Amino acid sequence: MDRRVRLSGRLVTAAVALALLATACTPAGEEPQEAPRPRISITPAPGESGVAPNTPVRVAVEDGVLTDVTVEQAGREQWAAAEEEAPGRAPVAGTLAEDGSAWVSDRNLAPGGRVAVYATARGADGEHTEVVSSFATHGVAKDARLAAPLVLPQDGQTVGVGMPVVVTFEEPVEHREQVENSMHVTSEKPTEGAWNWVDETTAVFRPREYWEPHQKVVVDLRLTGVEAADGVFGTADERIGFEVDRELVATMHVPDHRMDVEVDGEQVRSIPVSNGKGERRFNTTTSGVHVLMEKYSRLVMDSSTVGIPEGSAGYYRLDVDWAVRTSDSGEFAHAAPWNGSIGHANRSNGCTNMSVADARWFHDNTLTGDVLETTGTGRDLEWDNGWGFYQRSWEAWLEHSETGAPQDTAAGSPPPGGVHGDDL
Repeated sequence: MDRRVRLSGRLVTAAVALALLATACTPAGEEPQEAPRPRISITPAPGESGVAPNTPVRVAVEDGVLTDVTVEQAGREQWAAAEEEAPGRAPVAGTLAEDGSAWVSDRNLAPGGRVAVYATARGADGEHTEVVSSFATHGVAKDARLAAPLVLPQDGQTVGVGMPVVVTFEEPVEHREQVENSMHVTSEKPTEGAWNWVDETTAVFRPREYWEPHQKVVVDLRLTGVEAADGVFGTADERIGFEVDRELVATMHVPDHRMDVEVDGEQVRSIPVSNGKGERRFNTTTSGVHVLMEKYSRLVMDSSTVGIPEGSAGYYRLDVDWAVRTSDSGEFAHAAPWNGSIGHANRSNGCTNMSVADARWFHDNTLTGDVLETTGTGRDLEWDNGWGFYQRSWEAWLEHSETGAPQDTAAGSPPPGGVHGDDL
């Protein structure tokens, strides 16, 4: 017999044996069981309308693992007064559970729009199941839209290492934790920071320590869909970027009558000064960390603006040159050619007096956000006096944050808490 025929016969016999073995493993009268298909559920429910924009999108799966979730927003913004075409919006990002069983959105939704959710899951047999669901969010009347806040620093501004991020809203913010978690700060040299509220409209972000110099910082106000107060929703996001320049820190021990200025750790100038007389609280220079706020080449200083009206003891009205504000209680570093005690004695009403040449140098070479550290007086700078935010210890700063936790400024870091409404 031909060898190829014998080999072929062996292969046939082997195939028959395997078939019989397979049949023997299956009980008589039963078909092989198929793996269950993944069952995907999505909330809000399909077809639902009038959904609150700060409702989280949730996707869950049984008998499988989620492999992809995409949430897209489209359609018209349905305002009370009129319908307007909504701009295109990026897909809503979310977080997938480690075991692939659930996904939840990280951002709020645009008011008055249609939302489509595409979810894909893989079953035990490797086959994929896809589900598509859609729903609509409710619109927001024009008088219930959160107005764009004022942000400092301004976009593109160059600042010093002590610069805070100050966000001032037009309306009182009631749901502060949601708002805090929707405002992200990202820096090229990551650190940790946190928000505090000076009052019901003003939120302040500061890093744990001063910013590292020579870097860019971006502030993303992801306020679309955020319910800042009952029935008041954000309808737009905003991004501002600023640059932290060299590290300029001035130090001043008031009894020594001098201010030393360092740039990136090197002393660049030692300035004779005269500070507050310290006879009363109002003319005592404050000790603490002052962040430089604003500068004027010429300024009228009127004590009535800080609670000392004309006709009362201590009233003054002066024209000063080269003034740099260090607090909200009337303190400036400025030129005082009339003060013959500069470098020898403290004779001012609480400001830091300098010669004209030194005051102009200080004015011209400092930035908003540079730092003046003052010691040696009997009055401490209040944390909310100007930008005295470093007067709070880091532990106290976290305690006064609505989230109670730091925010990592590394790119892509999640907020310390949720952005969605309570009980949604």
